Amino acid sequence: MANEEGWIPIVEEDSVGRRSVPDQRSGGFDPLTGVYHSLLQLDKHQQIPTRPDLDTATFVLSQFPQADQAESRVALIDSATNHRITYAEMHRSINKLASGLYHGLGVQKGDVVFILSPNSLLYPIMCLAVLSVGAVLTTANSLNTESEIAKQVHDSGAKLAIASPEEIHKILPTGVPTLLTSRPKDDSALSIEELIDSSEPLNVPQARPAQSDTAAILYSSGTTGKSKGVLLTHGNIISIMTLLRWSVDISSSQNDVFLCFIPMFHIYGLAFFALGLFCAGITTVLMPRFDFQDMLKAIQTHKVNNIAAVPPVILGLVKYNTGGYDLSSLRRVGSGAAPLSKEVADGFREKFPWVELRPGYGLTETSGGATFFPSNEQAKARLGSSGMLIPSFSAKVVDFETGVALPPYREGELWLKSPAVMKGYLGNEEATTATIDPDGWLKTGDLCYFDGDGFLYIVDRIKELIKHNGYQVAPAELEAQLLTHSQILDAAVIPLEDEEAGQIPMAYVVKAAGSELTEVQVIQFVAGQKRITPGKGHNCIQQGPDNIVPVS
Repeated sequence: MANEEGWIPIVEEDSVGRRSVPDQRSGGFDPLTGVYHSLLQLDKHQQIPTRPDLDTATFVLSQFPQADQAESRVALIDSATNHRITYAEMHRSINKLASGLYHGLGVQKGDVVFILSPNSLLYPIMCLAVLSVGAVLTTANSLNTESEIAKQVHDSGAKLAIASPEEIHKILPTGVPTLLTSRPKDDSALSIEELIDSSEPLNVPQARPAQSDTAAILYSSGTTGKSKGVLLTHGNIISIMTLLRWSVDISSSQNDVFLCFIPMFHIYGLAFFALGLFCAGITTVLMPRFDFQDMLKAIQTHKVNNIAAVPPVILGLVKYNTGGYDLSSLRRVGSGAAPLSKEVADGFREKFPWVELRPGYGLTETSGGATFFPSNEQAKARLGSSGMLIPSFSAKVVDFETGVALPPYREGELWLKSPAVMKGYLGNEEATTATIDPDGWLKTGDLCYFDGDGFLYIVDRIKELIKHNGYQVAPAELEAQLLTHSQILDAAVIPLEDEEAGQIPMAYVVKAAGSELTEVQVIQFVAGQKRITPGKGHNCIQQGPDNIVPVS
């Protein structure tokens, strides 16, 4: 990589002894502080609200289309049933459910409400109703086990749970009062649907949450270690929703139809589809669960323009036959939640040349955002990059051995600062202190570098680097190489302990259907790829029979 020399700021003196630093800020980097600043700016009307008493629900509902448009403007479409909800219908349902939760069930400001459900038209309504009464959201993956559910319910201090009928058996052992999302056939339990239908939109409490109050507790493995409750404030979420609305504006997506298959329990789905896109008046087609063929069908049926995706879905679009579905309406695909390799991005653009592909980067701890590509041209020109820092975000690249902030093209740990950065981890001061330094910098645990123009490149997770003969091997780079093989659908590289080398990389690969690919062929393929030579940061790929273990 370029610029591998050690960094010493160049300080000059003028004729009267005043000290200055040559201008190196074309990429947003300040050589005096070692901080990268966002080069993207918000217009006056796009500024992040700073009013201390503003809460998430009040902010979102204030951004809904005006009354004369809300009755006809579609907010959500169920991809399976084609059932539609307008912004006006959604607003009424939120108000009625909030009233039922507060007046009927006694849900108060600060109470934690646990939601266990797949995506549905009710999901955003439930989230906004809970937030409307000042309660705190905590969401969970429907695939979680009973023990995982019990741990989160207990850890979060949930006072009420909401579950889909197929998942309620996982919550009942906790003893927490539970509502069903939809009416049971025998009317044996109270449901969200019934509560909406039977409640009047009465006034909810006047004491509103402040921006500094907790709005959501989302569980994440964090930058290191076991799953922890990420405390996101109303201010955190309002910040990221403002930035999401800004991204819709600058990408001219105001009239796009979006497709949501990202689970709404995840920060990616929650920030985008359960809350954020409503601030821009977007219409979203909602899939209860991801299915590749159903996704293709939804794009064709609803003439979807915009997809927020993850790398495995993009890889699927590259590798699989799209079955004759008409995808011509699609004009933009975003990628998040994990790094998108250059090889997969190349394959996608070759197969879908009319579609813009814009990767981004974010964490649960940053409310889902951090970097973004403002234009398709920039994304195509910088393969492997996750984009530029979005407004309000600053970054450092820190040497994880010396703690020194590094200049462009030098690899280190990514640190971030923004109004969107979490308050901390629930009940875990040790983990919070280890992750957020006294100046508010979030240590992400990701190995990265910035180029000279301010574009971020994520190399890998620091804790996942393979230590080989004193060098650091990034599994993501080896995985990306394997995925260029036409008969390999997916790959994962892990460290294997070795007495001489310390660790060697071992790969598990998934062969394409009907493929007769052998272990020897995979080894030969990797051996024939361009090597990473020693002395360049994360170095040296060791080849050999023990390194590649293909599995079907």
